[in-house]
This record gives sequence, C-alpha cells and structure tokens, in this order.
Amino acid sequence: MIYLDSAATTFQKPPAVAAAMRDALLTMSSPGRGGHPAAMRAADIAFQCRSELAELFGVGNPERVVFTENATHGLNIAIKSLVPPGGRAVVSGYEHNAVTRPLKALEAKIDVATAPLFHPDAVTVAFEQHVKPGVDAVICNHISNVFGFIQPVEEIAALCRERGVPFIIDASQSAGVLPLNMDRLGAAFIAMPGHKGLYGPQGTGVLLCGENVTAKTLLEGGTGSLSIQQEMPDFLPDRLEAGTHNMPGISGLLAGVKYVRQRGMQNILDRERRLALLAAEGMRTIDGVRVFALSGLRDQAGVLSFAPKYKDVEEIGSGLAEKGIAVRSGLHCAPFAHRSAGTLDTGTVRLSFSDFNTPVEVYRFLSVLQGVLR
Repeated sequence: MIYLDSAATTFQKPPAVAAAMRDALLTMSSPGRGGHPAAMRAADIAFQCRSELAELFGVGNPERVVFTENATHGLNIAIKSLVPPGGRAVVSGYEHNAVTRPLKALEAKIDVATAPLFHPDAVTVAFEQHVKPGVDAVICNHISNVFGFIQPVEEIAALCRERGVPFIIDASQSAGVLPLNMDRLGAAFIAMPGHKGLYGPQGTGVLLCGENVTAKTLLEGGTGSLSIQQEMPDFLPDRLEAGTHNMPGISGLLAGVKYVRQRGMQNILDRERRLALLAAEGMRTIDGVRVFALSGLRDQAGVLSFAPKYKDVEEIGSGLAEKGIAVRSGLHCAPFAHRSAGTLDTGTVRLSFSDFNTPVEVYRFLSVLQGVLR
C-alpha cells in the first residue's frame, strides 16, 4: 500500500515507537499509583515525555503539558474552559469540526474570519475586524487539514495579546512540522494529536496550557494526588488527567517526539513539501483535475487537495484504494474549510505526506490516477 493519508494518521512510524510501547506493556504500571518500580518507571517516562514536548514547543514548565486522548479532547477542554454557554468565539474559515461542534453544543455565537484560500494577509485582516470586546476566545488552526494552508497564527496571537482576548491554536497538522513557541505566542491553549506529525500512536494527544489560564475539567476522578480531597486538584497536569494514563501510548509518543527532534522539523517539512509539489505539478498535466495549490506551494505545507472535474471524489478515492493507494475523499470533517474554498458541494480528494513517503510513490500515484480518471 502507498499511504498518502498522514493528515488523518501517520501510518508509518519510526521503529522505536512500537518498541517503546512494547517495553511499556512489559515494565510499567501507572504513574502516581505507588512507589514500586513499575509505577516509578511509568512516572519517569511520563515526565520525560512532558519535558521533551515542553522543550519542543517552548513551554516553560513541563507541568503545563497535559496528556489527552487526541486533539479533539484537548480542544474540548480549551473551548469549554474559555467559552461559556451562549458565549462568543471568533474562528477562521478553515476550522475542523473538533472546533465548531463544541461551539455549537455550547450554543455559542460564532463569528467567522472569512478569507480566500492561500491569502494569509487577508486572514489577518479578517481577524482584525472580528476580534473586539465581548469575544470570549479566538480559535484558529495552524494548517488547514484539507488544503495545507498555513495560517498566520503569529500575527493572530499578537492581535489577541494586544486586545486581551484568549487564543486557542489547533496544531493538529502543524505539530512536528512547523515551529510553535507557546510562551512567546502567549496562547491560552495549544492542542495537538500525538498520532500525526509527532509520529506517536493513536489514542494520544497533548494540550499545552498557558501560564495564567484556569482550565475546566471534562472528567473528574482519581489522579494519585490529594486523594482525601473530593474536588479535582487545582494544579496541572493533575487537574486535567483524571484516571489511568495510557502508558503504552505515552511511551510511544515519547519515541515519536524524539524522532522529530533528532530529524528536525524543518527537514521533515522540506521533504513533505517537495513531495506535495511533485504531486501538484504532475496533476496539473492531467486533464480533468483541479489542483488547490499556488506556484511553489507558497503558504502551504505537505497537505494537498484536488477535485476531479468529471467524476465524483468518492469514486476517485475508491478507485485509488483498489489500486493500493490510500487517500481521503469527501469533506474531511471540515465543512467550514470547504465552504471557504467553494468545494462544499463536491468535496475534494486529499493527499497528505509524511517523512516516510518517497518520490517513487508520487510517480506511482500519478500513473494510477490517470487510469482511474479514464
């Protein structure tokens, strides 16, 4: 199988990830649940993982690195900590349902900072128009999961700091490929999955918490600390980590993060971009394909969408899958993004690359695509 769906999950992992997970199953219990070797080893690995993530993302205190089940879990904590029922939020025009559905559940008023695809300056202007007194939170993804559009989170963060509005960053597609410095940005929360650009296993995620932000709990229960107290601890990470930790997952995530740090985020981004550019240029020579990319993939990462002019996107996705090529077709859980790009009625076919893809795989995809289109 040629796997081109890493925006969903990076299927190919560094070998150290599986080895770390196996070691956790054989040697670890749960952190904070005893002073015996199995519990102490679990506590040590969990702290190592927090520390690696804190260094990678500019978090001054590793205790502000909270483990979650995925980015959706973290975004729910962040949004429900800042936006009250019936409150107001400003979002970009490229948000995922992991942002918009929690806001809908809160019956929040949503202002959309609409801007054309691949126009970051227009995104900044749109946020300038919407961020004003009375806004409870601003939420923006760093990279669109549909189009790979890199949004100007640094400029939006500066605007939020200036106007005193909390900022939540969805780093689902950028964690591991683009630099993010939590404390420099001054964000309230940054949420990310472990199973995408950080090369960890499914069932892992991370929520970075701002220094002076009060987080509300989604779950209450045992933490291994302050056991006599019936309220959740008021300190991180315990406040947001009720229940037993996923130590095989955290161990695998630690191995994935170490891989990213050793390989270098810029090197990973450069590889993914080269492959996406190769695919984009190849598809532009095929009749009946509309490619969503600017020349040189300006303002875009290694995520690329295209739309067939004469066939249904699901038909193309199924045809490619039958030939052993994994892509994602449809609306990608992001109707806001498709509405912004004018593809809500049709959807797109998405290619998304990882550090383990090769040019040979891209050439094979282009050859198979021509046959599927015919």
